[in-house]
Amino acid sequence: MPNVGREWEQYDEVEVDATPEQVWEAIATGPGYDSWFMGRTELDPGEGGAVRTDLGGYVMESTITEWEPLRRFAFRGDESPDGRFIAFQFFIEGRERSGTTLRLVTNGFLPGDDWEAEFEAMRIGGAMYFATLVAYLTHFAGRTATPITVSAPAVPYAVAVFERLPEALGLAAEPAVGDRTRVAPDGLPEIDGVVDFVNRDAIGIRTHDALYRFVRGFDGPMVVTHHVFAESVDRKEAEQAWRAWLARLSA
Repeated sequence: MPNVGREWEQYDEVEVDATPEQVWEAIATGPGYDSWFMGRTELDPGEGGAVRTDLGGYVMESTITEWEPLRRFAFRGDESPDGRFIAFQFFIEGRERSGTTLRLVTNGFLPGDDWEAEFEAMRIGGAMYFATLVAYLTHFAGRTATPITVSAPAVPYAVAVFERLPEALGLAAEPAVGDRTRVAPDGLPEIDGVVDFVNRDAIGIRTHDALYRFVRGFDGPMVVTHHVFAESVDRKEAEQAWRAWLARLSA
């Protein structure tokens, strides 16, 4: 019986003021990835090398399929027995006067006859990560972040927990890009910044030294995936503090 599912592709393009070297550093090194993508990433450079992203208990393994420094970088995730995979292609083009054009082509295969909901979640999540990459290149290019990735407790009312989030962040019930907030979460540093991303499944806040991302997990608990550029950040202590904050939000 043939595998039911869907092949899919998504295309994104942006012009940023960062240099091609800064863009390459962001997309083709582990510390660069840690500064905008969720989890922690290690990268073995060169065609045939590996990209390993630890998402907190699950490690996503990928093989580098194209490696042309400052111009092209691509990798493809290991294919599962049911045919599922995801692949990324980045194209870098320096502009004549200054800045860089960055293009991203993402494609893959989702198995099963109920792939639509998962595809929609991936599309929405992909928009957040691309926007976070753009925010990093625009405001923090050349700097390295400490990645903070923590999941909320698994509860049957996960959607309701996400609906509590705007109030907990000092925002209106329906926040919009450009809204400002200044809130001191219990046990955590003050967040004084601006909403720089919103969609159905995520809220992003940018401060002078961090990119905060709050994500409603697909069919699961909320996840925070932050990138903190302040010096002397203890990642384990920060993750413990955010885990406690999420537990209080979920109670």
